[in-house]
Amino acid sequence: MKTMSYRVTGRVQGVGFRAYVVRLARECGVVGWVRNDPDGTLAAEATGTDAALLSFAAGLRMGPPGAWVETLDAFVLNEVARSPRTDFAVED
Repeated sequence: MKTMSYRVTGRVQGVGFRAYVVRLARECGVVGWVRNDPDGTLAAEATGTDAALLSFAAGLRMGPPGAWVETLDAFVLNEVARSPRTDFAVED
């Protein structure tokens, strides 16, 4: 298990991206959070297996209909994380 931090740029706000990410996370089996940041980007953290996180990142790159992903930056936060979270949610 590891925890990753993601930053997505492009047309990622006002297009249902956060709801898409919650569904994606549940499908991939990762836990964590997603939020819109004031600078117009989307931020997320996810904890899961390597395979689950790879699937999650691939889904982030695709985005929902109406979105356009310019860049996806991903950083490892913790290599052996055990998240206190049990689900994936939108944060304010």
